[in-house]
Amino acid sequence: MPVNSGRDVDVLVIGGGQAGLAAGFYLNRLRRDEASGRSGPAPTFAILDANAEPGGAWQHYWNSLELFSPAAYSSLPGYQMPAWQGEGNPSADHVANYLRTYESRYDLPVHRPVRVEAVRMGEGGGYIVDTDHGRWTSRVVINATGSWNTPDIPRLPGSDGFTGQQLHTAGYRGPESYAGRNVVVVGGGNSGAQIAADLVPTAHVTWVTRTPPRYLPDDVDGRALFDIATRRVKALAAGEPGTGGVASLGDIVAVPAVRKARDAGLLDARPMFARLLPGGVQEEDGGKLDADVIIWCTGFRPDLQHLQPLGLTLRNGVPATDAQLPAQSVDSPGLFFLGYGDWCGPASATLIGVGATARDSVAAAAGMPVR
Repeated sequence: MPVNSGRDVDVLVIGGGQAGLAAGFYLNRLRRDEASGRSGPAPTFAILDANAEPGGAWQHYWNSLELFSPAAYSSLPGYQMPAWQGEGNPSADHVANYLRTYESRYDLPVHRPVRVEAVRMGEGGGYIVDTDHGRWTSRVVINATGSWNTPDIPRLPGSDGFTGQQLHTAGYRGPESYAGRNVVVVGGGNSGAQIAADLVPTAHVTWVTRTPPRYLPDDVDGRALFDIATRRVKALAAGEPGTGGVASLGDIVAVPAVRKARDAGLLDARPMFARLLPGGVQEEDGGKLDADVIIWCTGFRPDLQHLQPLGLTLRNGVPATDAQLPAQSVDSPGLFFLGYGDWCGPASATLIGVGATARDSVAAAAGMPVR
């Protein structure tokens, strides 16, 4: 949808990736219910997306990345992801194409590319949203900006003196340009394991983790992770003892490529190094490893800079949310967070998990039940 100069809507969704589209699905359902006479007036809404093209962050991932789950267990509400015909689980490209189709299928009002610069309270209530394409106003903001644009790269001694190439997960596209090079992959999560496995056939890979890698049981996939996370969050909300959750099982989903490299003995992780050297890294015991490239698979932070004018209360480093409706801000009841992780809804950072929180958030935002 072409960018316009700004509008006034009831609900403004910031972010057009999987979380924003899930919210758009339920807002669109209210609109259709109104048109068919099944409900009263539906809220007007729009979705603002900083990307030039649909597909969310999935369009930026490396080629060999694959989901944790089969397509049948990786769908947004309303429309099943098409079956994956390749080996293993669906690729990032398959997901990006699915999101493009999803957006078009429901004719969602996505405006792009629009970068939100600041969100502040309006004098008479509601929100003023300033963007690089003009000002929007709304009664409710559903913030679904994800974290792709805020990679977390640690600063270690010697970082400025390293003469090789440094990049984050967000900048990795595939193994082709690293053939024959000494590559240090840092990070004991899924990205670190998948990128290390991607590189071992062609590069000289050293995989470095702060603690020994913990693989989940080979039969655990995204559907099981969603069920585990949901049970934990529900128990905590009910005041019951929390289960260990996903973290109690392990950190790495053994997708086929990772399992193959692991079982071949090619993913033998070393402890985290102490500092960077001009041509490599120095280990805690004083040993040195040559490195032409360091890939930091060290995670992301929620992309929330545009919300700073609201002065939100932070809890454990993220905006505080309501105990009963974890997507709703405690400071600003018209502000919802969607898609960042369990702190704003069980498994809400996943395709299969974001739908339930999106439905509850839209229902609260609209003040009416959502089917």
